[in-house]
Amino acid sequence: MSAELANTLSTRKQAILELADQLAPERLRWIKRNSYFYHDDWHFMSFLIPEGARVLELGCGIGTLLHFLKPSYGVGVDFSPAMVTEARQRFPHLRFIEGDIENTAILEAIEGPFDYIILSDMIGLLDDCEETLSSLHRLCDRNTRLIIAYYSHLWEPVLKGGARLGLCMPHREHNFLLPADIANLMELADFGVVRFEWRQLLPLRLLGLGSLVNRFVGTLPGIRLACLRNYVVGRSLRHARIDVRSATVVIPCRNERGNIEPAIQRMPQFCPDLEVIFVEGHSRDGTYEEVERVIRAYPDRDIKLIRQDGVGKGDAVFKAFDLARGEVLMILDADLTVPPEQLPKFWNALTSGKGEFINGTRLVYPMEGKAMRFLNLLANITFSWLFTWLLNQRFTDTLCGTKVLLRSDYQRIKANRSYFGNFDPFGDYDLLFGASKLSLRTIEMPIRYANRSYGQTQISRFRHGWLLLRMVVFAYSKLKILKNFRKDRMPL
Repeated sequence: MSAELANTLSTRKQAILELADQLAPERLRWIKRNSYFYHDDWHFMSFLIPEGARVLELGCGIGTLLHFLKPSYGVGVDFSPAMVTEARQRFPHLRFIEGDIENTAILEAIEGPFDYIILSDMIGLLDDCEETLSSLHRLCDRNTRLIIAYYSHLWEPVLKGGARLGLCMPHREHNFLLPADIANLMELADFGVVRFEWRQLLPLRLLGLGSLVNRFVGTLPGIRLACLRNYVVGRSLRHARIDVRSATVVIPCRNERGNIEPAIQRMPQFCPDLEVIFVEGHSRDGTYEEVERVIRAYPDRDIKLIRQDGVGKGDAVFKAFDLARGEVLMILDADLTVPPEQLPKFWNALTSGKGEFINGTRLVYPMEGKAMRFLNLLANITFSWLFTWLLNQRFTDTLCGTKVLLRSDYQRIKANRSYFGNFDPFGDYDLLFGASKLSLRTIEMPIRYANRSYGQTQISRFRHGWLLLRMVVFAYSKLKILKNFRKDRMPL
């Protein structure tokens, strides 16, 4: 430790730095000794962070996590000269900087923005967490995600006992921060919290028992709060507002002839450049011909018509999304049970930066008497509870057809679709899963659900209900236990 650096540090941080320098030559040995813990931690980080991203890790140690993430551009910062020396020797393809991140000059010398900024256990070492987090905005843009990983202090006695017995690496006194405290600090620093996650109820392999417990017990509501590892993901609110002028409203329609013209008549001109795309799905009531008539009747509106090749609402929506020219993409069901007059609220919620994925909810305001059958209502409530648990964001209605997002975010969801596969004929869950995988800020927009004025529902309560339940099980395997996720070996 240089005398110049030591003079800028508090007494507490000097002690932390001295220990870090002493442990640097043994850091890899400690990682190997507790390989199960690090293996799970790094794999969850790689679930949050796709390969090829621009990644900044603050408190990078010897650089093993940063290397594991396979960034296109990776920068690590650590105030331990010994740790940085080890990192540079092991991973010369990455950039490592020696310095204290609470020294603003260190961060000002780094060129951003980054896709992801990681503080893995670093939050516990800072003297002023809020000020440090505030200094990160210059390294962010709208898509940047700040990921703070920390340990639960419920485990403090176990970790101290393990250190005394030589079972885990010793550490100095850390800040006592619960996930709610970290979220509060992020909010104070103008970072909006996007998601929480809890992992590793049993951070040991134990001949496979640890994996079973962590996958099937440690993910359960309530129990997961006792896990060792906590994650909080946020986004910069200073970069949240979106400057866009165009939108595309996609209206999938099958046997909806009587709702076509009302959809256009009732839709406000809520943005300077509005495109409407009807996707016709092999109707038997003349819907296709009705759309053609409406296009001729309203030459002042930018209305387009395409015919669906495949089957299912999801296929129709995604075909239109690929052809859309609007910067904002919106889905409006042709039954008009979600009133077109409500679309400006969705536009305002997205462009103001309040949310990045706006999901309509029909279950807040009272709905008209026949708008939703009882069994459908019960199923919607059940699936909403399950998805609140699965995605760690509150949902009151997952099956509302009206969803709004940026076209650029949809393209990112589409690029990552291989992780979940093409399994959702409705498209609702495909978008919800994709938005969650990208850690997009999802908010719900309450709407007053109306009765149909024409036609009949296309949903089969029992057949489609069984399919949706299978999707929940599938989502559990992909979002909670990370089944079939990356099998890379740890860089040891």
